[in-house]
This record gives sequence, structure tokens and C-alpha cells, in this order.
Amino acid sequence: MGNLLKVLTREIENYPHFFLDFESKSVWRVKRKTGERREKGGGEASSAVSSPLFRPNQMGNLLKVLTCTELEQGPNFFLDFENAQPTDGEREVWNQVNSVLQESESILTGLQSYKGAGQEIRDAIQNPSNMTQQERAWDAVCPLVIKLKKFYSFSLKLEFLFRNTKEALQSLLESLTCPPLTPTQHLEREQALAKQFAEILHFTLRFDELKMRIPAIQNDFSYYRRTISRNRINNMNLDIESEVNNEMANRMSLFYAEATPMLKTLSTATTNFVAENKTLPLENTTDCLSTMASVCKVMLETPEYSSRFSSEDTVLFCMRVMVGVIILYDHVHPNGAFNKSSKIDMKGCIKVLKDQPADNVEGLLNALKFTTKHLNDESTPKNIRTMLQ
Repeated sequence: MGNLLKVLTREIENYPHFFLDFESKSVWRVKRKTGERREKGGGEASSAVSSPLFRPNQMGNLLKVLTCTELEQGPNFFLDFENAQPTDGEREVWNQVNSVLQESESILTGLQSYKGAGQEIRDAIQNPSNMTQQERAWDAVCPLVIKLKKFYSFSLKLEFLFRNTKEALQSLLESLTCPPLTPTQHLEREQALAKQFAEILHFTLRFDELKMRIPAIQNDFSYYRRTISRNRINNMNLDIESEVNNEMANRMSLFYAEATPMLKTLSTATTNFVAENKTLPLENTTDCLSTMASVCKVMLETPEYSSRFSSEDTVLFCMRVMVGVIILYDHVHPNGAFNKSSKIDMKGCIKVLKDQPADNVEGLLNALKFTTKHLNDESTPKNIRTMLQ
């Protein structure tokens, strides 16, 4: 991931004006003044492949590629975020990152199917002396706690890969942010890696959106912790403590107490990536992030671009990626994303979100309000704060 960020964060001097294709395989170049477009390479996307994701030196390389320096002119190309295939140069990092992305699908599926044990817990609380009710609640909660541990363990894997320079996330960031290519050039040439970085952000925001809609998660886990602490249930599958002991339960409790736990994990990991890579200019990473935010914003607000999306899911994908890179930028840049000197058009990005159906963006707006670091700084313009109230 580190390499990916390094590739994607190479200097952006001018406002990016290109279309990231999250759906088709073609790479389109758009003439800025006329809006005319032409297809490059006979309709075949400029590269990107698919294989495992979390292995030494890959995610870091992806980040390094995505954060390389200098945009002398606004980008005029189409990034295929749906069908881009890796080139030979991207394949190693791509394979490592892909292995984690494949696991992310099962994590989201598991979270979407989470039903909770609310009724069983209520019955047990209302009938404290009824052992049958106690057993029923305990039997319902234990499998859910194992599932919650799986989600939490995946967040640790993401964090570890971001922080460990020998792992995949580090390689991804490095690949997307390293000189001499600019952020735009990296995004165009390493389309498969750019797509993977976007998919990681998409997963992160999607996980947190789902989590916020499932209050049963914290209710179930609170019941589990209370039951374990009281130790009032005897001979009722207490073997679960070998998997989720008190120490693990405490860490999981802190994780699920966050409004957006997965995004908090990703933000912390990215901040650590920047701090631990002293030789990589900070601007490489922040320019990569601001470029991706601008690209997503333009695609969402420009009918010529958004009309190319074949499904509503792609619009949601763009919005989640845009919000994700804004939050990462806000944590990494000393002045944050909301300052007037920020390279991200926050007013425009927030407006794009608010132009969408409320149900689609509520979680994303909450992420900007509760997961960013600098929103409440004195330097944040009042009109920006008002837009997020």
C-alpha cells in the first residue's frame, strides 16, 4: 500500500480534469476545451491485473506509485476502475493486494447478513432466573461474537499492511507515489493499482456505512462482555473465551465504539505510513489524494461523465472513494483538507454529496463530520462547517 500511495501522490500543480472510468475497459482522453473524446489503444484499458493483495512490499508500492510528484497540466484521461488489468510492472503488487480485496467481499457479506440477538437478549434480561432463556441468549450471541472478531481481525490486517513497509499496502502506496512520474501519470499508467486503492477506500466506507446501521452489534457485544464479567452462566459453552478473551474483548469494544471504525484504522495507518517514510516527500502523498478527490468530484458533477456509468453502484463507488481520500488527506496534511490552502475543493465536494439522495450520502457526510481531524479548526471556513451541520 505504501508503494501504491507513493505512485499516486506525485505532485499536482493544476486542477485535474479527467474521467476515471469505474466501469468500462476503455481509456478516454478528453480535450479540455472542446469536450471531444477519443479512445486510446483500440478500446483496451491501459493496464492493471488481478491476484493476491496482502504480501510483503506490495500495498506500500501501490501507494508509492499513486503519490508521485508534479502535475504540470490537468489530467485528461479516463481511468477504468472496473476492468483495468495490471501490466507486467504492476502484477506483483496487484496480486498481493488482490488477495486482501477478495477477502473484503466476504467481510461485507457477513456484515450485511448480521441479524443480531436482540430478542433473545431481551428475553434473558426480563427473565434473569430462567436458565432456559439465559442459555438461548448465550447460544445466540456466541456465534455473533466470533463473527465480530473476524471483522476486527481484518481491520488489524489492513492496519498492519499499511504500516509494515514490507507488506502489500506499503508497496501499493509506494507504487502510486514515487518519482519521477506525476500523480496524473501514475493514475494513467498504473490504472490497475489505482483501481485497487479505490476499492480499498470503497470497502472501508461501505463497511462503516453498514456498521452504523446495525446498532445490534454494540448491543450484542455489550451483553457478551457483561455475561463474561458476571460469570453467572455455568457450563454453557464458555470455551468461547479461548477465542475472545477479556483482553481481546476490550480491544474489540474500542474498535466498535468508533463511529467509523474501519476508516479510523485506515487513517491511522496512512498517517503512520507518511511518518515512517521520511524519504518520501509529504506532498507526494497529499497530491495523490487531492488528485483522486478532484477526479471523483468532476466525474460526479459532470453529466457528460456521470452519464457513462452503467449503474447506480458506480456513482456510490465514486462518492465513497472521494470521501475516503478527503479523510486520509485531512489526517496526513498538517493543515488538513478544510483549510483555504487545501488542494481539495471541499465546498464543491460537499455540494456533490448533497446533490445525491439523502439515504445514499448520510453515512458519507457523517464520516466527514466525525472521522476528519481538522473540521473544527479555527482555520476552517464557516460556510464549510455550516454545510456539514
